[in-house]
Amino acid sequence: MILLDSVTKIYPGDKKPALDNVSLHIGPNDFVFLVGKSGAGKSTLIKMITKEENPSSGKIVVGGIDLDYIKRRHIPHYRRRLGVVFQDFKLLPRRTVYENVAFALEIAGMSGRDIKHTVPKVLELVGLLDQANKFPAQLAGGQQQRVSIARSVARQPKILIADEPTANLDKATSAEIISLLQKINDFGTTVLVTTHNENIVNNLGKRVVTLKGGKIVSDQKQNGVYKLDGDAETIYDSAPKAPGFKTKSKKKVL
Repeated sequence: MILLDSVTKIYPGDKKPALDNVSLHIGPNDFVFLVGKSGAGKSTLIKMITKEENPSSGKIVVGGIDLDYIKRRHIPHYRRRLGVVFQDFKLLPRRTVYENVAFALEIAGMSGRDIKHTVPKVLELVGLLDQANKFPAQLAGGQQQRVSIARSVARQPKILIADEPTANLDKATSAEIISLLQKINDFGTTVLVTTHNENIVNNLGKRVVTLKGGKIVSDQKQNGVYKLDGDAETIYDSAPKAPGFKTKSKKKVL
């Protein structure tokens, strides 16, 4: 679903690359945590996938689409193929919960009849059907994030990217949001989550990709743990790589 092949990104004026020769394969129905300290390159990697930034070198293929060949005028259409959840929700304050989700479908060109059929189902999925007529300001933070998730999955994207979806949420609410993302993943959606929440990562036991200084220093395919400290050697498990990707020698530091 997502392929990055030797991707490097150097921003104008910077001496060091934000991403440095990164290769990554995320397959269909994967659930992946992307972790790393501030400045490690997480946001840049996400921006590469969403076509907000272009790589200085390397190739990116998302859902079978080679991003090198997307024309500028087609970028909005490409982004509508993805679901993106932000930490600050980005809800429309003067629209109700129902209208926030419906508006996303209107932009995607869905008919009014289909919108009326789809929105209640999506709100039921995220547990907010009874809050459909409320405005964002009337909701708690966790509920607002659920609206954001509902809006992102209403078009049934094959890939969902959640950028720090539990930031500023309490422990219990964070667990509920991650549980919801896992439910969406169980329905067949590939999920990529950036987070600083160590407990959530360690409790879920999913794949964990760790960035440091623009490089992938760890890719734990199963039962991954949140590990950032120290200048440990690169950690890779023995799972096969996607065709065309170089396989690192296995080095494990505990």
